[in-house]
Amino acid sequence: MSSLVKEDLAKRLFRPRRLRLQEFIEVEGTGAGRCYLCAAVTKSKEVEICMVKHFRVDQEEKYEVVEKWFLKDLEMIDGKEADTDNPYFDMHFHKVYSLEAYSCASKYTFARTLNKLNEMYLKKDLKIVNFDDTYLNDDSIWSSNNRDFLVLMRICFYASNLLCLSLCPLS
Repeated sequence: MSSLVKEDLAKRLFRPRRLRLQEFIEVEGTGAGRCYLCAAVTKSKEVEICMVKHFRVDQEEKYEVVEKWFLKDLEMIDGKEADTDNPYFDMHFHKVYSLEAYSCASKYTFARTLNKLNEMYLKKDLKIVNFDDTYLNDDSIWSSNNRDFLVLMRICFYASNLLCLSLCPLS
């Protein structure tokens, strides 16, 4: 499903603006419709981060950019709490934007994407705080093209271990 949304976003909103959509995640928005946080690269190799509102008008899908920033202006991404499974994070530009991703895994996916785009195009000191480094690094055993699945798999693995330990009788 998300690949269909990504292709539709790219076709209807990003390609006409001569941008290459790298990643998007669904975030909580206000009002009707869905909101997506997107990262795209311009022809001049600038990385644009934008909030896109998705809505329908007479059976037609519509997308509208409601907020836009550049990666070069991003000072910090704060994952709020690295040791808990939560979808909340802050992006620090000239002001702080508090966001709620659809899931904790999608929050990590977006942070990884911004980190990778920073390494590719800017090479600036981007602060990524309150994220578990194990899930952010591409060189970890859990990295793959399907990172959301792997993050969820690892969380399930830890949860099953905790369940087993809680069921073991103490002697």
